Amino acid sequence: MRTHVARGVTILIVVVLLAVMLLGALALARMTEAGTLASGNTTFRETSLQASEVGLNTAFAELQALVDENANAGTWYWAQVQPQDANGVPQVNFDAAPEIVLGAYSVRYVVERVCSVPLVTEPLRECLVKAEKVPASAIENPDPLDPPNARQFRATVRVIGPRNTTVFIQSLLTKG
Repeated sequence: MRTHVARGVTILIVVVLLAVMLLGALALARMTEAGTLASGNTTFRETSLQASEVGLNTAFAELQALVDENANAGTWYWAQVQPQDANGVPQVNFDAAPEIVLGAYSVRYVVERVCSVPLVTEPLRECLVKAEKVPASAIENPDPLDPPNARQFRATVRVIGPRNTTVFIQSLLTKG
């Protein structure tokens, strides 16, 4: 009689231990899956960041070729700063902006002149400009020279990748 009871208790302990080991294995498998998903999302985000460089370079080339900075150009250029959302992204229709397709990634860009008015009459007061130092003159008490200035533009690039990974990149571009 004792042997049957001992065997019954042993089987019960083995079943409980197997159940605990099964639950531990399932938890470990779930953690591994979550880690794989997280690293995959990080990879998509990093690749989107690299794809944004193509958008920035294209926006810069288009800006250099732009003839009239005082007029909006198509769906990619505005002569003054556009309204922004809480994250600083301009509220423009990115779906209408020029698109560059890089494999599974869609890259779109817009450029805004960093000015408060569309028709600029006083660039130093109405726009963000980049001032450069002028070498001092050897002449005694010369009239101060205005520093040369270059106009600033804000490029915003949106990249959409696999799993709807969306990345926005902004950069200031200088022209002049």
